[in-house]
Amino acid sequence: MIPVGFDYERPQTVDAAIALLAEHGDGATVLAGGHSLLPVMKLRLAAPEIVIDIGRLAELNYIRVDGDEVAIGAATRYRDLVISDVLAAECALLPAVARTVGDPQVRHRGTLGGAIAHADPAGDLPAAVLALDGTVVLRSPRGERKVPITEFYTGVFSSVKEPDELVVEIRVPRTGATGWAYEKFTRRSNDWAIVAVAVATMPDGARHLGLVNMGGTPLRASATEAALAEGKSIEEAAALAAEGTEPPTDSHGTPEYRNHLVTVLAKRALKTASA
Repeated sequence: MIPVGFDYERPQTVDAAIALLAEHGDGATVLAGGHSLLPVMKLRLAAPEIVIDIGRLAELNYIRVDGDEVAIGAATRYRDLVISDVLAAECALLPAVARTVGDPQVRHRGTLGGAIAHADPAGDLPAAVLALDGTVVLRSPRGERKVPITEFYTGVFSSVKEPDELVVEIRVPRTGATGWAYEKFTRRSNDWAIVAVAVATMPDGARHLGLVNMGGTPLRASATEAALAEGKSIEEAAALAAEGTEPPTDSHGTPEYRNHLVTVLAKRALKTASA
């Protein structure tokens, strides 16, 4: 299908992009990599009045250490995550997860900020940032605010981000290269995950699990995390991974199937992370 007509702007600075968002409000949408936005526009599931292209804003493309955290610009592409020496040393889970997204064409265009803002419960990177207890940095004409990613998502493709706010940065703790794992179950290598589990070992030793495709938003396996904190075995904790989730029904599986699958993947991921 052909999208409805729209205006197009390519601002040269972040401030200019934010000014456009403030001017057009709900009628505006942001384009970064485009792999999520353009398909829904073609199907007319989205019909923005104006598309604001931030894909070439160099000031939003960076990966750097900042104290106890790694700061990543929202326009940083998946490929940049994969090849980053900083992330390999300081937060190895992110490049490992980014490496599983799509194919080389997708990884050279898709951005971390776009994945987080899109709020797709089937997305890989939101689950990884959730497991890492990351922070989303939003900027608007009113200034900047930091939102823990555990408080960011409100529903399918929705978040606390206001219409005049732009995701400018993602911050994750420096967890090092050990104690992580990502188990992703797909029909084919380039497909969306039927279910996936990301595990990160935090600086305080706690183990967090981010879940893919197990509800209306990206989720944490809170029951499993609590069991691990209580000293229960990996097998006992992994068996609780589906608690509190509401997995969808689609052509790839029933909720019951996903409930079983997430326990299997959680067990594998926790064993890998422990090793």
